[in-house]
Amino acid sequence: MLAANRNALALAIIATLSASLASNARAQDPEAAPSTQEEAVTVERVSVTGSRVKPRTEASSAVPIDILGGEEFHNQPSVDVMDKMRTLVPSFNVSTIPIDDAASLVRPANLRGLPPDNTLVLINGKRRHRAAVITFLGHGLSDGAQGPDISVLPSLALEQVEVLRDGAAAQYGSDAIAGVINFGLKRLDHGGTVEAFGGQYYEGDGFTQQYAAQAGFPLTANGFATLTAEWRSADPTSRSVQRDDAAAVAAAGYPGVRDPAQIWGSPEVHEDMKFVANFGVDGENVSFYGFGNYAKRDVEGGFYYRNPTTRNGVFSNDGGNTLLIGDLNTANAVTCPTIALRDANGNLLPYAGVAAAVAALPAECFTFLSQFPGGFTPQFGGRMEDQSLVLGFKGVWGEGWHWDVSGSHGRNEIAFYMLNTVNASMGPDQPGSNEFAPGGNVQTDTAFNFDLAHDFDVGLAGGAMTLATGAEWRREEFEVIAGDLSSYAIGPLVSQGFSLGSNGFNGFNPRTAGTHDRDNWAVYADVEAPFTEQFRMAAAVRHEDFSDFGGTTNWKLTGRYDFSDRFAVRGAISTGFRAPTPGQANAEQVTTSFINGLLRDTAVLSPNNPIAQFYGAEPLTPEESKNASLGLVWNNGGWLVTADWYRIKTEDRIALSNFFTVTDADRAALVAGGNPEAASISEVQFFVNDFDTTTTGIDLVTSYDSNHFGGKTSYSLAANWNKTEVDDFTPGIITPIRIKKLEESLPRTKGYFGVNHQRQVFNASVRVNYYGSFFEDHLDDGGLPINGGSAVTVDAEAGWKFASGLYFSIGAQNLFDKVPDENPWGAPVAGAKYPVHAPYGFNGGFYYGRVGYKF
Repeated sequence: MLAANRNALALAIIATLSASLASNARAQDPEAAPSTQEEAVTVERVSVTGSRVKPRTEASSAVPIDILGGEEFHNQPSVDVMDKMRTLVPSFNVSTIPIDDAASLVRPANLRGLPPDNTLVLINGKRRHRAAVITFLGHGLSDGAQGPDISVLPSLALEQVEVLRDGAAAQYGSDAIAGVINFGLKRLDHGGTVEAFGGQYYEGDGFTQQYAAQAGFPLTANGFATLTAEWRSADPTSRSVQRDDAAAVAAAGYPGVRDPAQIWGSPEVHEDMKFVANFGVDGENVSFYGFGNYAKRDVEGGFYYRNPTTRNGVFSNDGGNTLLIGDLNTANAVTCPTIALRDANGNLLPYAGVAAAVAALPAECFTFLSQFPGGFTPQFGGRMEDQSLVLGFKGVWGEGWHWDVSGSHGRNEIAFYMLNTVNASMGPDQPGSNEFAPGGNVQTDTAFNFDLAHDFDVGLAGGAMTLATGAEWRREEFEVIAGDLSSYAIGPLVSQGFSLGSNGFNGFNPRTAGTHDRDNWAVYADVEAPFTEQFRMAAAVRHEDFSDFGGTTNWKLTGRYDFSDRFAVRGAISTGFRAPTPGQANAEQVTTSFINGLLRDTAVLSPNNPIAQFYGAEPLTPEESKNASLGLVWNNGGWLVTADWYRIKTEDRIALSNFFTVTDADRAALVAGGNPEAASISEVQFFVNDFDTTTTGIDLVTSYDSNHFGGKTSYSLAANWNKTEVDDFTPGIITPIRIKKLEESLPRTKGYFGVNHQRQVFNASVRVNYYGSFFEDHLDDGGLPINGGSAVTVDAEAGWKFASGLYFSIGAQNLFDKVPDENPWGAPVAGAKYPVHAPYGFNGGFYYGRVGYKF
């Protein structure tokens, strides 16, 4: 029945599109006058990225730039900005993150196959602050990355999105190795929009509702203020099968085993609220501008199922043969009896007999089986709050000296929480409702910029030479906030083998809490010269000095030659860098475990820590890169075709090391060397500059505008081929499976072909998406490989816009409900029905409706 409904939905949408296109073609001559609703005027969109000199169009730029119109971007069927980017930019990848600690809250995204912190994000041309999340579980490619969170932006606020697909560290500073994404905000002084969106997956879950409003106001006679707000909630999804071990526990009669015991799906999103303000006042020689945002959301997802017969440190410490029982009164001589969970052949004993033995235990003998006879599955969540403000003045001095001075402040905070779990070492004395607050992280960025530009007539045939120069000061802070006592407490049962800390995500203890900061300053200069009407070049150089590791100087050369009005060749070479974040360089997290009868700490340490340095850690230095690109541009007015080859060689990439075991001999040496905390540490992990990679790829972007079907019809084709190879690494620091994930976790080929038609009040679009094959190291286990195949998905939408301002649309994303091949490790291991990191997701088809009013 469900399959029939899916097919009916698909056929209905296709029929609507086909009938509307056919009727439009019959109803109007292609030479007829344009609709009164939409003027037949094409306005070239320009980008402020890629050149600090003058804005450029996609066709005239010397470097590859995608310019996505705000309306096109907003109308994508997904509601998250990251998913919209994934749909429209082939070299941009982001996947659903079901069970990955904080990565479920701020999903890591990858441009051109590089980590999220290798892409610089700008708002109105100003640097965006980072998120507070360090992605410790990033599935190889994003491990240890700390990038910005662009999902806090309401898409209705965007005038356009510019994606510079080229290294630009010499122009914008750290992080711009893979490229730059600039989100340009709308500038309205009147009118506005109200809109509602709703949709859900074909499976009947994941219902999403979103409400947005925007209004423009005059700010004095020469100014504007544009305010945009959005509210969203999304129900969770489940693409799970029952785990074999949970099914065995239920078959043995254990009550309360959920089916499925563990959920793999999109997390639940509570009250995702976003607000953006963009404002400014133009003067005769000086203009004032400002913009900022406030956002908060609560995201809650699942964790791994705790089996009531095997979970170490909670239910059993001998692999599930006997029940873990603690004596609550160690002062007397009572010995708690042993209760068997399995027979001599390893088979689970019936629950009835185990429960009777538990009921007969002396009052001071404690076991969690009494509270959780079917086991339990912790819920992990985080409450995020994000805010920023940028204020500035710009104007003209004297004979054409353009200046811009600005200051910015951004803050991102995430407070974690754990539900339905325990601190096992505390026995029966658990917090109310088994809820823990493990602490959180805060990232704060503050910056001041001064920019200056001037045109000089030096007699060049192509026109004036332009010089741009400036300076920047920036301060970054990363804070670790301690959790509540119960989330990290060492309870009285720890000496009897019960694990401590909130099970699943231990709280940050006061010893590891604190603030780490860094200052840096930078100076830069850009020169662009049109030597002839056909040939121009640009050069940029930037020097930055950081308080924690010193200075770095980077440069860039670009050039473009127009053979004719239609055909041009362009290219660029540059160096780049990414500075390690204060969090990566300084943050420490210690998790305490009871190992072999002793209390041991497993530590992620700062590379500056003497214990980490004992195992080879050194202070972090910037990642360094060399970028080269060569492209062709063909533009005949109707057709626009760009093809760009690129090569990015990155050295000393920052990553988390493997764990190093602290032996008895090591421990003695460390303690003797003045590191007494080493007495309890069992394993050590740290950030390190270790491996080198080379990323090679080709971007193809084409578009064609026509009057087909009696209206304006646009065709677009975009594709990316990308290959990353690990050139050098240190065995023992980076494992072979990590290398395979770096090289093969993303599809090497990704692209789409789209058709958009508009006539009078009707509009329709169809997009066919292609994703190449991918590799998944399931659960980061190292021994559960999945080689996922290629896939084709289809998105379709039909809509109507009326002269009154009313508009509505219906459509489907993944119209034919394409899902990955089933996970071969699903039921036997952890219950995921599909590979959890398929590049096109695993939730299947999503249908939606949108209604709004422009005034």
